[in-house]
Amino acid sequence: MIFANGELRSDREINAVIAELEVYDLPGTLSGPPLEADTVLDALEALGAELDSGALDGLIARYAPPGAREELARVRPQISRAALEQRLALELGGLAGPRPFGRSEVRPLGVLLHIAPGNMAGLPAFTAVEGLLTGNINLVKLPRGDQGLTLAVFQKLTELEPRLAPYLYAFDLSSRYTGTIRALASLADGIVTWGGDGAVSSMRGLAPPGARLIEWGHRLSFAYLSGWEGMDLSTLAEHIVRTGGLLCSSCQVVFLDTDLLSVAERFCKRFLPVLEKAAASHYKTPGQAAQAALYARETALEQMVDRAEFDDLNFPGQNCSLTLRRDMNLELSHLHGNVLVKRLPRQELIPILRRQRGRLQTAGLICPEPEREGLSALLARAGVNRITAPGRMSDAFPCEAHDGEYPLRRYVRVVDLENKF
Repeated sequence: MIFANGELRSDREINAVIAELEVYDLPGTLSGPPLEADTVLDALEALGAELDSGALDGLIARYAPPGAREELARVRPQISRAALEQRLALELGGLAGPRPFGRSEVRPLGVLLHIAPGNMAGLPAFTAVEGLLTGNINLVKLPRGDQGLTLAVFQKLTELEPRLAPYLYAFDLSSRYTGTIRALASLADGIVTWGGDGAVSSMRGLAPPGARLIEWGHRLSFAYLSGWEGMDLSTLAEHIVRTGGLLCSSCQVVFLDTDLLSVAERFCKRFLPVLEKAAASHYKTPGQAAQAALYARETALEQMVDRAEFDDLNFPGQNCSLTLRRDMNLELSHLHGNVLVKRLPRQELIPILRRQRGRLQTAGLICPEPEREGLSALLARAGVNRITAPGRMSDAFPCEAHDGEYPLRRYVRVVDLENKF
């Protein structure tokens, strides 16, 4: 389906919709009065009130995957009016105002094409909300498996505030249709692309000259533990199981501040029961437990077949597992409670992590309090952009940056106006 001007339309009409956008809709909207941030905030506040009251529970149950309601509750404070007003002030504050030559004003880029991510429910709607807050028209290419959630959110938003209708479009479109995506890209002043290297490279090839390419590529995150013995590891285990390794902020590797294999083995033996307990509390239904057991079994088999010559040490658990590898590289773990453990003494931290420069996101840090500031500084110098407690690696914090940048600044331009001509 297609969402255009507040209405759902058939996929068969996509060429007509693109033609209407180019000839009528985009020029007409851009020629009219700008979209005020308060209009967007009012609509989001009304949507949030419906979410809090339970009025949207049926919609979430119908269109969102299991667990989405709980995840929405976790991020709800970040989409409150107060939090969004703080973001606007922090990210755009100081860009406009008097200048020696006259004044500067903040304006939207104009039209944003969002190549939306599919690794978390609600992200396609959220990226469009960031575009709305900056006054842009938003064309959203939905990810595979969106299941209609974004279309339903857009429909609800435009019902609450009809003035948003000319600023929200969504296309349930396969990435294979490069010709159609190129046609949409030709209408855009900025292209917001989420995804891995392949998705980013593809959009670089499709982006027209002059369009701003705004990349939110895949990132790698990890936990770093120093002096872990005697410390609570349960929140790290809960994070690993809850996120399933699916998010950019998910812990992919548990790094230990040691070069001794015996210390790493001791950690695995202590941590595995903690991870098993987290898995047991998360996988509550027989179906969930069976799926988790299957993932763990597949992980063990892959280790036996693909990495037999590497002499990995495997620690299989109930619906989860740990794999102790002898190298120090940051890489993707297996999913759903099956995580890698590696040694990484702090003196090797910067040269090892620098191999993934530009891809680092979050480090969950466990260490004695006197070491926290020094290790945080070391991780930051290595290129890490977020340093948190392990249990909060995937939590959103008020006014935080995104991969080391303030997103709203990338969706606007500054216009300088001279006082006298």
